[in-house]
Amino acid sequence: MGDDRRRFLKVAGVTLLAVGGAPVLTTLAQDKSSGHGNATAGAKRFAMVIDLKRCEQEQGCTLCSEACHREHNVPDFGNPKDEVKWIWKETYEHAFPSEEYSYAPERVAGPMPVMCNHCDHPPCVRVCPTKATWKRDDGIVMMDWHRCIGCRYCMVACPYSSRSFNWRNPRPFIKQLNADFPTRTKGVVEKCTMCEERLSDGLAPACVAACKAKAMTFGNLADPNSEVRKLLRDGYALRRNPGLGTLPQIYYLV
Repeated sequence: MGDDRRRFLKVAGVTLLAVGGAPVLTTLAQDKSSGHGNATAGAKRFAMVIDLKRCEQEQGCTLCSEACHREHNVPDFGNPKDEVKWIWKETYEHAFPSEEYSYAPERVAGPMPVMCNHCDHPPCVRVCPTKATWKRDDGIVMMDWHRCIGCRYCMVACPYSSRSFNWRNPRPFIKQLNADFPTRTKGVVEKCTMCEERLSDGLAPACVAACKAKAMTFGNLADPNSEVRKLLRDGYALRRNPGLGTLPQIYYLV
């Protein structure tokens, strides 16, 4: 890791600790203005449900991340310190450090997909000085790479490490260019945008469409008859770090 990155992370970490760390994140998350506009009655609220039982049956599968990264021109630098990722696998202990699931350990034994949680109260939106990241009325937390100045405040504010920074020009490291999706430049942050470009065409997110195990379900939480609502009604679901007050909208069935 380069000196500039060490210096940034050190300063950012000390700053958060100095003013209270988790309480700061909770305050940022609970600020109602962090969404730049609340959803009106009858509006859609998109969310995703991930069935860990189905996902566990396909251990070693990376179809969801491959489809996402191919769709969105995510670079492959081949170097962990430069890694850019929109969706990736984490162990249960890393994804849910405050949650225990002792009664069926096999259900949470393998790596599970994680991504931007598209929170109801996203702290990343609250701290962005240029409004390069914002929350739509349907709940999707967006990115405008042209407005991103690379300050990385959003990366510090996100408690899920769901954002990546382009330390180098990413374009030469795109394996298979998708001409229908914009590439990024050196010095900007990127993350999952829930395939908003596919949603506008009436398509499911790329990760959902690619999952052979049908472990990922996307839909409208505001619709009581939607598949995501039925899954949450009939099963037991976890959300990541719920105590922070961010209200993640990625649910994990266990």
